[in-house]
Amino acid sequence: MTLASLNLVAALPEIWLLCAVSAVLLIDLFIKDEQRDITYALSLVALLGSAVLTIQGFSWTPRAAFSGMFVADAMSDVLKLGMYAAVGLMLAYSRAYAAYRQMYKGELFTLSLFALLGMMVMASATNLLTLYVGLELLSLSLYALVALPRDSKPATEAAMKYFVLGALASGMLLYGMSMIYGATGSLDIHAIAAKIADGSASRTLLVFGLVFIVTGIGFKLGNVPFHMWVPDVYQGSPTAVTLLIGSAPKLAAFAFVMRLLVQAMPGLLVDWQGMLIVLAVLSIGVGNIVAIAQTNLKRMLAYSTISHMGFMLLGILAGSAQGYAAGMFYAIVYAIMAVAGFGVVLLLSRAGFEAERLSDLKGLAQRSPWFAWMFLLVMFSMAGIPVFVGFFAKLAVIQAIVDIGLIWLAVVAVLFSLVGAFYYLRVVKLMFMDEPTDHSPIAVKLDMRVLLSINCLAVLVLGLMPDRLLQLCYESIRHSLGML
Repeated sequence: MTLASLNLVAALPEIWLLCAVSAVLLIDLFIKDEQRDITYALSLVALLGSAVLTIQGFSWTPRAAFSGMFVADAMSDVLKLGMYAAVGLMLAYSRAYAAYRQMYKGELFTLSLFALLGMMVMASATNLLTLYVGLELLSLSLYALVALPRDSKPATEAAMKYFVLGALASGMLLYGMSMIYGATGSLDIHAIAAKIADGSASRTLLVFGLVFIVTGIGFKLGNVPFHMWVPDVYQGSPTAVTLLIGSAPKLAAFAFVMRLLVQAMPGLLVDWQGMLIVLAVLSIGVGNIVAIAQTNLKRMLAYSTISHMGFMLLGILAGSAQGYAAGMFYAIVYAIMAVAGFGVVLLLSRAGFEAERLSDLKGLAQRSPWFAWMFLLVMFSMAGIPVFVGFFAKLAVIQAIVDIGLIWLAVVAVLFSLVGAFYYLRVVKLMFMDEPTDHSPIAVKLDMRVLLSINCLAVLVLGLMPDRLLQLCYESIRHSLGML
């Protein structure tokens, strides 16, 4: 590896973030608890710096770095911008929540930024080892964040479940990667694709490796039947951490699947397409049906996540540029909706009270009409009701699978989407038609009020003009994957 092959310019956002989070970590040691807003401000500066460097370095032409182990392309850059926004909103929304629960500490900020760094590496990695390193940096940071309230039994239990099942998934993923390496003799995704294409690799070993890799991906995405950790972790984690787990990592997971399956193993499309169909159908079905039975708001949103990840897989399994673009569009739209949804849950939580049950939403329209309407926008979008951007996200992935002749799969997705609309509309009914059981005022800082309102309104605005974001996703995919 020569100095010229490093091409550090392509990795400037990651280098900046690593230096910035290291500085934040050191500076925070000398800051008193009542001055923690300084750490918060420095964290936002770190995010802003990464965003500026990503925008400045944006190019439709992929730029390789570190001897081809890392690439800065349009797909990764667009996804990274979404990650910055999601993490920044998570930090802004959780300030009051974290302060009430003695979580407003340097660890919350530094671990969140380290998790973001892992996501960025996942988005740009073009080598199996680099992909795995990014995944583990993200996973280890999230395990620690879940366990941040050390005196909370639910949080500790959730962290243990997350760690054990996450370690199992990582082991399966690594075992699958080792089989792919054994079959092709390379860790580079482009070299792997070439070996598969020329037929020089052992197909039996490749398919076995693929099974383990798809299993690991299923765990990380929370797809059925590898979903058992999702509702428990969502419920047990502090809501601020649940917001983080449910938003930005989904963008990184999309990039991870694209690098591993679409770029590294296009020659095995028929094999992994069949596996993803099974995961998608089970996730959409089980996620929507089981969510109906939930009385805990965070568990309901967890099963909602499972179904949404099933929809995202529909775009990927289509095996076309339009399908991949639809999947990317869906991942970005879901991240926007998830941040807004959990933001409202954070809004309702206060000192000594965790807004976790559906009954906590009763009469919200009387307590705070504005945020009741904002939450209604998010629920309608998640349900896939027309005009809202969630509808166009579902329409895009369904259109992609119809184009390849999977009409039955499109019908199944639509039917289960109708089933899922029930539990979203139930939330609206609780807010607008039930009498409030809690009459305490909702105290919201101005910055959170403004940001959360913009976040919720975005699902309507993007729904009125979804073509621009969808076209950006399509062009990013087309140039990044060389589908010219």
